[in-house]
Amino acid sequence: MFEHWREMREDFERHPGCRHRHGGFGRHWEGFERGFGGGLRERFFDSGHLRLVILQHIAEKPSYGYEIIKAIEERLSGAYAPSPGVVYPTLTLLEEEGLAAVVSTEGNRKLYAATEQGKEYLKANKAHLKAIFGRIEEAGRAFGRGRSPQVKRAIMNLRYALKMRLSRGDLNQEQVSKIAEAIDAAARVIDEV
Repeated sequence: MFEHWREMREDFERHPGCRHRHGGFGRHWEGFERGFGGGLRERFFDSGHLRLVILQHIAEKPSYGYEIIKAIEERLSGAYAPSPGVVYPTLTLLEEEGLAAVVSTEGNRKLYAATEQGKEYLKANKAHLKAIFGRIEEAGRAFGRGRSPQVKRAIMNLRYALKMRLSRGDLNQEQVSKIAEAIDAAARVIDEV
């Protein structure tokens, strides 16, 4: 199913200077990618770097895809959040390569962890990882000055929760009222802070 993703990734690794080459999820233009909110953002990770970052994250702590998105966004102080259309296919690719495995499922959610082969791969790429995480730390510090990543993360969490609930089908009037009431209550609390 994700063979297209693998071919796309390999194509980008062979031709890193290419302009828009593929459609579908993960649509890339030179230097830009679709961000979590759907707008174009400057691409933070070079080809293959996000794959290493995700593998390192699940080696440290087994995680669901959305937890990985939030963790990367927090490390970068809200400057960048990889889209689900990039993270989930990357997890599937890592699984196909034997570097990651699903250790638990909850409904349609999968908990991923690094395999022993994945941990060995990380050890072999230790210097490369150190450079990537150094860049992440530097960017997070630079972007985080005067901003609050916790608030940005909470906003993204609310947007994602609304999107997921609305994707499950139409809401009845009681559900609409409860959602509006919760958002209005949050707005009042924020206004009083």
